[in-house]
Amino acid sequence: MAAPQRIALLSFPGIRAFDVSVITEVWGSDRTLRGVPPFELHRVATDPHTPIPLRGGLTLTPDRPLAWLDELSTTDLILVPGIEDPDADLPTPLLGALRRAHTAGIPVASLCAGAFVLARAGLLDGRRAVTHWHLAQTLAARHPEIQVEPDALFVEDTGIWTSAGTAAGIDLCLHLVRTAHGAEAAASVARSMVTAPFRTGTQAQFIEHPTPRADRDADALATVRAHALAHLDEPHTVASLAAHAGMSPRSFARHFQATTGTTPLHWLITQRVAAAQKLLERTDHPLPEVARRAGFGSEVTMRQHFASHLATSPRDYRNAFRHPGGNNPIAR
Repeated sequence: MAAPQRIALLSFPGIRAFDVSVITEVWGSDRTLRGVPPFELHRVATDPHTPIPLRGGLTLTPDRPLAWLDELSTTDLILVPGIEDPDADLPTPLLGALRRAHTAGIPVASLCAGAFVLARAGLLDGRRAVTHWHLAQTLAARHPEIQVEPDALFVEDTGIWTSAGTAAGIDLCLHLVRTAHGAEAAASVARSMVTAPFRTGTQAQFIEHPTPRADRDADALATVRAHALAHLDEPHTVASLAAHAGMSPRSFARHFQATTGTTPLHWLITQRVAAAQKLLERTDHPLPEVARRAGFGSEVTMRQHFASHLATSPRDYRNAFRHPGGNNPIAR
């Protein structure tokens, strides 16, 4: 069995209990019997002997000091939960530990308003980042050196990940598992959490308030998406999907974008890439057959979409994720 991936949950007063729970659920449970690689989750704090109060009467007990992050080969990924108050004081040693870890090449990820912690540490200077949509303007105003992406569910920029609010933290955590260990491992974690392994679109879809007509359109679109997923190997166009929904192509495209935050064809390509990832991990089918079953039509087309979506080739993806401990900077 591969060595466990070591995860550091940065723990300090003011962090959100929900984000701590998400991180603990994803990396704190043993799912090796379901084929998920082993993890070691540690709660790292300035004072490992003092419980940290969380909202709702909960407490978090640290088990590692900040100095643990400075030891060689102890940490593969650092996670910063969201904070209740972006204006709250932050421990100076904590910010210094984050800077040193990033300089040492350790990937760092924040959930929700945890982006404000990374910003205070200077890790987001000159980088793209996202936070909860309600706080996006505040982050941009206080840190103009950051390129704030107000709509994204999560973004990555040179080894630093940030996510939008609340449920988007789940999306990011599952993405980090998928990036390090493959789509099947992430899907297994997602199934045990009874959640989708990934969502397409942007957080803009959650800002608007749907009308009853929009709800009916959303139901029709859900049926279309289910149909497309069940027949990924078949050709689909906006016109054919619109016909299945009983809409004109123009109306279908508009409602699809409003409901999911992305275009029908971009959504379809994303699903096909995900299907191809699973086939590459689970089967020994030759690449042309994987491309056919995933609906790409040709190996060349599949290779192009892997390059644009995953920055790798189908062959290299299979080599990395058919065996534990692939050549991946997050898997270490």
